[in-house]
Amino acid sequence: MDPDLPLSATHEVRDRCICLYTQRAARSLARVFDEALRPAGLTNGQFSLLMSLNRPHGPRISDLVPLLSMDRTTLTAALKPLERRGLVTSARDAKDARARRLHLTDAGREALKAALPIWRATHDRIDAKLTSLLPEDLRTGLVEIA
Repeated sequence: MDPDLPLSATHEVRDRCICLYTQRAARSLARVFDEALRPAGLTNGQFSLLMSLNRPHGPRISDLVPLLSMDRTTLTAALKPLERRGLVTSARDAKDARARRLHLTDAGREALKAALPIWRATHDRIDAKLTSLLPEDLRTGLVEIA
């Protein structure tokens, strides 16, 4: 064992690392929501992406990057299967020909309508498990970190 890297350092990271705890929780939540949303034909990431398009005017990819905390390349790759399934379309921005606006299709809206009650019920179950803090406090803390 390296005296400059004792086992106590491993235990310190295990017990203190917010990043580790957040990653573990995120992976666990992703699995729960992926399983719950499977009957609606969506993953949790697809649900979030589609929901981010549910607005009066289609956003540009650059508008979604900060909201979803994804880089443009990853976001573009995530959009492709949704476009192939006919849930999303993209069109040139009327004011900037270099940009594209994303829009939900009718099928995309229907997919969200089917998934929303499932998402709500799953969220209610998760919120009920939070006995040591309020869900709002957790969300506030995560926003402060982000």
